[in-house]
Amino acid sequence: FAWARDTPPHFLEVAKSECYFTNGTERVRFVERYIHNREEFVRFDSDVGEFRAVTELGRPVAESWNGQKEILEQEPATVDTYCRHNYGVIESFTVQRRVE
Repeated sequence: FAWARDTPPHFLEVAKSECYFTNGTERVRFVERYIHNREEFVRFDSDVGEFRAVTELGRPVAESWNGQKEILEQEPATVDTYCRHNYGVIESFTVQRRVE
């Protein structure tokens, strides 16, 4: 495992999920970003409907995930199961407290 010697002692892997709302939940966009050492390398955007490489590091990942039917079917459903669900949970703390 020669490659293991080159692995830094500390590295960061992050998956960041974002929901964008227009007119309440009438229009919802879900974006999931995958980040390695502060550099986004692949993302899923519900408007696009598939994973897209952001860097060369993300190209094989996007190709692999786009080739797996169960993953591609699961991601768009996140608009409802994650975004719309959480909107309903936090709506009373955010939207309904706006100053008129």
